[in-house]
Amino acid sequence: MRKIIALDADGVLLDYHAAYRHAWEKAFGVLPELRDSEAYWPIDRWDVQKLSGAELASFRACFDEEYWANIPPISGAVAACQDLSDAGYELVCVSAIESQFETTRLKNLQNCGFPITRVVATANSSDDGISPKAQALQVLNPLAFVDDFAPYLLGIPGHIHKALILREPNGSPNVGENLALADSRHADLMAFSYWWIVQANN
Repeated sequence: MRKIIALDADGVLLDYHAAYRHAWEKAFGVLPELRDSEAYWPIDRWDVQKLSGAELASFRACFDEEYWANIPPISGAVAACQDLSDAGYELVCVSAIESQFETTRLKNLQNCGFPITRVVATANSSDDGISPKAQALQVLNPLAFVDDFAPYLLGIPGHIHKALILREPNGSPNVGENLALADSRHADLMAFSYWWIVQANN
């Protein structure tokens, strides 16, 4: 029986904040300054303005193959995954990303040094409010799933341990009733990895 742990990418494995900042620079020629280091969403973290129309289209165009291939890892995430891998777990990334970038995301993770050999792409929303990752996780049937966005835990089968990475608190969706969706909460992936391995050995 395979011991699988499913992991979200952005905010768990990869530093989406940093990548967003450089996408803004690519689009507009200005590297945004930090506005709030505790902001959950990148638009609040960096000194940028909300976009619309042609400017928004120009920015979105920067989220291309090159963008998804070069997102840096979150500090400690590679080591955390290596610890889980060394403990005998198969790691699979389950990410709300367009399917055309699934292979690119895998190459990005592997180039960062993550011991991950598979990425499963899912939608980023659903009509019924259930996690768009729920169906993929039901098929994958991991022991645990780790995400940093509490609403993505809704509707995941009860036998799968749902771990929530809390990270930056300002504007976070990981509050109130959403917290009850998680079976455990952790500051980052390293904290989860240590906790999970200790639990498994007790």
